Amino acid sequence: MLTIFGRSPKTEKFCDGHSRRDFLTIGSAAALGGITLPQLLRAEAQQSLGRQHKAVINVFLPGGPPHQDMWDIKQDAPSEIRGEFQPISTNVSGIQIGELFPKMAKMMDKFTIIRSIVGAAGGHASFQAMTGFAPGNEPTGGWPSIGAWVSKVQGQVNPSIPAHVSMFYKTSHNPWGDPGNGGFLGMAHGPFRLVGGKGETSKTDNMVLKGISLDRLQDRNALLASVDRIKREVDLTGAMDGMDAFTQQAVGILTSSELVDAMDISDESPETLERYGKGDSEFRADGAPKMTENFLIARRLVEAGARVVSLNFSRWDWHSGNFDRARQDMPMLDGALSALVQDLHDRGLNRDVSVVVWGEFGRTPKINPKAGRDHWPRVSTAVLAGGGMNHGQVIGETNRLGEYAVDRPVNFQEVAATLYNQIGVNLRATREFDLRGRPYSPVNAGVEPIRELL
Repeated sequence: MLTIFGRSPKTEKFCDGHSRRDFLTIGSAAALGGITLPQLLRAEAQQSLGRQHKAVINVFLPGGPPHQDMWDIKQDAPSEIRGEFQPISTNVSGIQIGELFPKMAKMMDKFTIIRSIVGAAGGHASFQAMTGFAPGNEPTGGWPSIGAWVSKVQGQVNPSIPAHVSMFYKTSHNPWGDPGNGGFLGMAHGPFRLVGGKGETSKTDNMVLKGISLDRLQDRNALLASVDRIKREVDLTGAMDGMDAFTQQAVGILTSSELVDAMDISDESPETLERYGKGDSEFRADGAPKMTENFLIARRLVEAGARVVSLNFSRWDWHSGNFDRARQDMPMLDGALSALVQDLHDRGLNRDVSVVVWGEFGRTPKINPKAGRDHWPRVSTAVLAGGGMNHGQVIGETNRLGEYAVDRPVNFQEVAATLYNQIGVNLRATREFDLRGRPYSPVNAGVEPIRELL
């Protein structure tokens, strides 16, 4: 994997604790979910490539976002449940959402809100959003992530851009920073990780590009300097002579101008950058930074050839100060998500690129004494856009207090099935075997895509 490391609050260190310097390591992947480029390339060389390019951008909100303060406002509920935010009308008659999403409200015809996500396992983890499956009872080798299935079935569009890319920051609470892995499909189909975390402590022994902190992603000179340094070191050491063809190709991808260009947003117009907003690279508590720029980079990655891009955004486990934190984070999400979806439409990608935004569960209807909401696995919410789907609608409904689904419950598997369907994975024909030779499909037998979206 390629890792562009974030900056620790105290100092910048290598993942193995060495002093600060730039280096390139090519070796085996020790971190679960990571891959080395040679592994990826060997796997992709064994299958047909260059099929129709559709893509998925999977946005995970770590911690469990409060559904009743975002897209399922309960205006008629008692004050201890209703909260502080008012509903606002959207450009679709009859649909209202929370007042902190005014940009999204103006283009509601390009979104679908699912207010009735059920089946959350209840743990603080990205697992269900990344795989569609609840943890436990896993096949030998583990459940592959959505990106791993797509990588296995469809391969790369562009040999310079991995099919499965992640901008998940490694978080202090590890399950919030886990973008999934290749599972029984193998590490070669795990995510190509573009960002790291604060205070890197685990040794990864992957292909590592150092010298770029989160707040320097917009600095093309920094990107190119790191790439040039890799090329120079490889040339001086003669390392290429001892590498096999796939490892040499891996170095080619790492130093490819196409990958650098996809990560470099300095050539975007000031107007575009303003729409996405200025992110916050600080790691707070055990969550992820609020990097709105990563929504833009995700769009650039799929344009360059990535099929599945995942990212985590902020920390939503608000047991206290729910409304103050919402006033900070929700406008940032509103701006970045609206800018992404509008960009997809403006660039003619709205039929090819699906977007999903969700967390691991919802929050309690009743507000606790600390002005927070606690864990509530019974129901949560998700937003979808793009992918050629039928938008401008709300799917499902919760009761007056936002406690449970009273109409059209939708589970994680159905959302995953919809994403697979729109990216072109044939759910009936796709079957792979776990490490004991047992056959599995991307979703359980009988699970169908969400009919209202097709």
